[in-house]
Amino acid sequence: MRVHTRHTPAFGVARIELTGGDAVEAHPDTVLAHSYGVTRSGRSKGSGPVVFTAPAQGGWLDLAPRDPGDVYPLELGGQLGWSVARDAVLARPATVRHDHPWPAHQSLFGGDTGFLKHVSGTGSLVLSCRGPVDSLTLKAGELVTVNPLFVLAFPDTVQVRLRTLDPALPQSIRTGEGLALDAAGPGTVFVHTRRRG
Repeated sequence: MRVHTRHTPAFGVARIELTGGDAVEAHPDTVLAHSYGVTRSGRSKGSGPVVFTAPAQGGWLDLAPRDPGDVYPLELGGQLGWSVARDAVLARPATVRHDHPWPAHQSLFGGDTGFLKHVSGTGSLVLSCRGPVDSLTLKAGELVTVNPLFVLAFPDTVQVRLRTLDPALPQSIRTGEGLALDAAGPGTVFVHTRRRG
């Protein structure tokens, strides 16, 4: 699978090139177009993703996020897992798995579903972003505080903790509202340049 992007960073579109039999998971509402012969399987439960599979001769799939912004192919090499914003995944190849439950997220969010999910494997995980993607590169032991509403992705080398900004105001671990995310390097924290929600 190869990913090419266009119309970035304001109105990104991702073209996913698939070899014969390759499959990718995406939400059907984000499919702009695809080559003839690409098949769809699985039923979308409400707003869930389905699987698109290329025919023997291969094919392509063009995906456009619902909101204006960038599309970003995050390359997973198999050595590190990544935490990504729950609503940011535009396309997931079969070689990238969603790790649930993930112990670090269980300690971060308790028994609830948080604003992050963990992925691992190899290949291009295509993310949709609100605004262009920016990055905060942290040296070992370097600390930064990030607004969770802007977090896009970070690798397992980055250690994080959540804290309340003001106990008198509403907080949500499902969205990150009212919380701060403290991150310690080494690693790169990718952020949206426009907040979620």
